[in-house]
Amino acid sequence: MLIKSISGIRGTIGGEPGDGLTPPDIVRFATGYGAWVINNSNSKNLRVVIGRDARMSGELVSSLVTSTLNGMGIDVVDLGLSTTPTVELVVTQLSAAGGVIITASHNPKNWNALKLLDSNGEFLSAAAGEDMLRLSDQKFNFAEVDALGRTTLESKWLKWHVQHVFDLKLVDSNLIKNAGLKIAVDGVNSSGGIAIPMLLESMGVEVVKVHCEPTGDFAHNPEPLPANLKDLSQAVTTHNCDLGISVDPDVDRLCFVNEDGTFFGEEYTLVAVADYVLSKTPGNTVSNLSSTRALSVVTEKHGVKYTASAVGEVNVVEAIRKTNAIIGGEGNGGVIYPTSHAGRDALVGVGLFLTHLVESGLSCSQLRATYPEFVICKDKIDLPDSGVEEALAALVANHPEAKVNQIDGVKFDLEEGWVHLRRSNTEPIIRVYAESDSKENAEGLASKFKDELLSLLG
Repeated sequence: MLIKSISGIRGTIGGEPGDGLTPPDIVRFATGYGAWVINNSNSKNLRVVIGRDARMSGELVSSLVTSTLNGMGIDVVDLGLSTTPTVELVVTQLSAAGGVIITASHNPKNWNALKLLDSNGEFLSAAAGEDMLRLSDQKFNFAEVDALGRTTLESKWLKWHVQHVFDLKLVDSNLIKNAGLKIAVDGVNSSGGIAIPMLLESMGVEVVKVHCEPTGDFAHNPEPLPANLKDLSQAVTTHNCDLGISVDPDVDRLCFVNEDGTFFGEEYTLVAVADYVLSKTPGNTVSNLSSTRALSVVTEKHGVKYTASAVGEVNVVEAIRKTNAIIGGEGNGGVIYPTSHAGRDALVGVGLFLTHLVESGLSCSQLRATYPEFVICKDKIDLPDSGVEEALAALVANHPEAKVNQIDGVKFDLEEGWVHLRRSNTEPIIRVYAESDSKENAEGLASKFKDELLSLLG
């Protein structure tokens, strides 16, 4: 399986070229990206930053990308085992021409991907991505021997990232240190098992490690959802922790477990962080269409404006810029704090959340209880070969009672909640999300619209 989208070039490892992320595919897309960098850089000293998560295929993919870029005359700064937000930050710190993160994020271990950054350390826009794909299908003359690029290995940047979090004005590391916290961390056998404990231990937190060995052989489905975090929940209660922290393999998604083993809810990571940020520095907020309406409620409480964007980090960042938002992100646990940088960052999210938690004087579950209660149900449909747009148009016609938003798939706002149906950027599926005031009502909405769409698809 090979998927090309605003989330990068993503595929399963192995198979025939074009059917998965095989070595020839990796070289082809790395060449297209290198050509895009050359065409869009104002500097003759071309340099690209590369980092990877701990996937078993990571070293192979990284070496192919690095060698390809070197063969095009582009220097590479290789961070080795790193995180997506670290690479994003280093691109700007080094004034590099771009960056590549070797990770398939929350996908299973047999997947990998090239997540591509511009010189701002941000994901390529849709137009830039199309240009890169066009260049991937064209011939390119590689560099002569005296003009080959060079690779330098730099492992210092995770520690630098931790210090970057400490330096943020709204992160009070001394307050956290004095709280004497004990926190369980599930690093899903990837980079988060290194980065998050490094951050917490630097803040004087006692860390209980769960699946933190970066083997790339994930102990459970790597998406940080309650069904996949039973070991973390058990560790929190067994070791009498104040809370638990889970991240995905590339450490841009963040979720929390309460002190009693219940779940804070990945949708409420951004809600809580936004509430804290807005209490200190009022400003607008942004999340995508599939995120909880609790953020809009909290935003209105602070007297500022909420905006919904299309799904995808690049779309959220664009909306943040248009509305001059002070905080934004996605309901999957992705926190974007523009004061730091315009990318989802679990380390920054941890620093802001823990400051908020300790300053509140509440337990994790008590803090969660201060926010409005909405429940999201997430379902999916296998993507058919054709007829999707026609079926969605018919679905819209069938529901004149709904307020409809079609900037990304179709979202129906109803009196009892909302339903959002859209093609996934990362998997061959149609996502069906619904939110209401209870699990039963959310599941009922999702089931109703899913069944109706399946009927229209024939």
